[in-house]
Amino acid sequence: MSARTRRLTTAQALVRFLSAQYTERDGVRRRLIAGTWGIFGHGNVAGVGQALVEYADVMPFHQGRNEQSMVHAAVGYARQLNRLSAQAVTTSIGPGATNLVTGAALATINRLPVLLLPGDYFATHSADPLLQQLEHPVEADVSVNDTLRPVSRYFDRITRPEALIPSALQAMRVLADPAETGAVTLALPQDVQAEAYDWPEEFFAERVWSVRRPAPDPVELTAAVEAIRSAERPLIVAGGGVHHSEAEAALKAFVEATGIPVASTQAGKGSLRHDHPADLGGIGHTGTAVSDDLARTADLVIGVGTRYTDFTTASGTLFQHPDVRFLNLNVTGFDAHKLAARTLVCDARTGLEQLLEALSGHRVNENYVAEYRAGKDRWDEVVEAAYRAADDSAVPTQTQVLGALDAAVGDDDVVINAAGSLPGDLHKLWRSRSPRQYHLEYGYSCMGYEIPAGIGVQQAAPGTPVWALVGDGTYLMMPTEIVTAVQEGLPLNIVLIQNHGYASIGGLSEETGGERFGTAYRFRAADGTFTGAPLPVDLAANAASLGMDVLRAKTVRELREALAAARASDRPTCVYVETDPAPTAPPAEAWWDVPVAETASREAAVEARERYDRQVADRRRHL
Repeated sequence: MSARTRRLTTAQALVRFLSAQYTERDGVRRRLIAGTWGIFGHGNVAGVGQALVEYADVMPFHQGRNEQSMVHAAVGYARQLNRLSAQAVTTSIGPGATNLVTGAALATINRLPVLLLPGDYFATHSADPLLQQLEHPVEADVSVNDTLRPVSRYFDRITRPEALIPSALQAMRVLADPAETGAVTLALPQDVQAEAYDWPEEFFAERVWSVRRPAPDPVELTAAVEAIRSAERPLIVAGGGVHHSEAEAALKAFVEATGIPVASTQAGKGSLRHDHPADLGGIGHTGTAVSDDLARTADLVIGVGTRYTDFTTASGTLFQHPDVRFLNLNVTGFDAHKLAARTLVCDARTGLEQLLEALSGHRVNENYVAEYRAGKDRWDEVVEAAYRAADDSAVPTQTQVLGALDAAVGDDDVVINAAGSLPGDLHKLWRSRSPRQYHLEYGYSCMGYEIPAGIGVQQAAPGTPVWALVGDGTYLMMPTEIVTAVQEGLPLNIVLIQNHGYASIGGLSEETGGERFGTAYRFRAADGTFTGAPLPVDLAANAASLGMDVLRAKTVRELREALAAARASDRPTCVYVETDPAPTAPPAEAWWDVPVAETASREAAVEARERYDRQVADRRRHL
């Protein structure tokens, strides 16, 4: 080996390379790839697996139980650290690789970095067909890993060792770029993983990727200032980009100077503390009454770091002012141009700071301020009523579970959820006390996300109490990473809510004429109907069998005691509670477009279609 090269296998070179990559923003440096999750099979055990053993001193390894879960854990980790640090995930070929697809889609949709390293077929085709290999009759270079192409922000199959050099650099560039980040896939043929090559020493040198804070274009900034000055009823919609940019303080300064109120998406909740006078809570289908009322009369909607999903816009029916216009501050032009908006393509923090300076003393009318503050006060009373339990010895409702948790957590605790009926209740009712407390994955709304994401958050923020809120439907899909929390010694808290079915979809089914068909966990009778008896399933016992401490709570009082005990524990702990199914959350404040059967013989569907036709008439295209 010459002085300027090092002979390593491709997998060894990749691990060494990853261990020397860093990000830097605002003078703070972090490892870009802080660790690797893995489940080994014949597609990666002798390549990446051997390399991770070889370099265990520089690349921490985490053992997972499900490939999708490993991606969720890595995503939770990256989100907690504002996308400045990420993790890698390695799998075998075949089902191990295709299990990555859901997690990759979640990462890319939410603009969160994760590096995927699935094994692949032999590049030389010396073993052909290989165990678990997909044989395509006309495209021999296709493998199951190609399913990752549409859900990856960057994809390459490394068919020669030297091809890793440019591809690895491109992968790091995408992961570290706030405008491009998401899932990155480097598919690794297993023969190439084990093949040796003389690598240039420069490939292993420490490399720092600067995470940009692009400033707004002066012309766009001038137009944005003019739009804000001319608006009488402006409203800010804060999205996840506020958190990713660490722009919370800049947003606070902006609203305190201008008086413009803030409503938040699921990803943006917590951009302001819940008790800030300008914080109106969630917006859209699951928003608060005060947010949605103001949205209907807003003449200027200022989106900061949001991508405007249909929940946020109430499927195009929320913003009803005849002359409403949009101003979008976003690091990506793709999102900034949505809703035919004026654009301010820049970093959220930089953009807010420059906007505030350019507005130089501008403030909205104080009557408008008094109006939204009065609306906020009224909504606070709604939250108190939903949280309050008249009888501590009663079975708690779901909103009372949230009230008990609200009383138990500290300001910096992290509460994680993703799917079911909880996201709507949380968006309307949760009182966020810090920027990272509210962790809702609602870009993909993926059942099964909560427990592995909790592990990732716990890794990113050691010593921080983390709560994964899961319903019985979510728990049954993906509980296996409980074993990982036990193995890693992570004191993850799970609040497991049993309501015997898919409560959220059951309600939606009823609303759209589906009559709650197939949404409850019940015995099937001989005639094919479902009886009223719930299944004799003990999910608490299941959690205990996987290694958790389990606290069963039957009443509101027992729930409060169990939550306090879980928070004080240094062990993975599950608080199990069966809730009163009676709905206690405030109803939806805005519509959501779920198409209903245009023709049907059943009365429920006919009535649902009539309601749908009335609602859809209010939808508009913002041009």
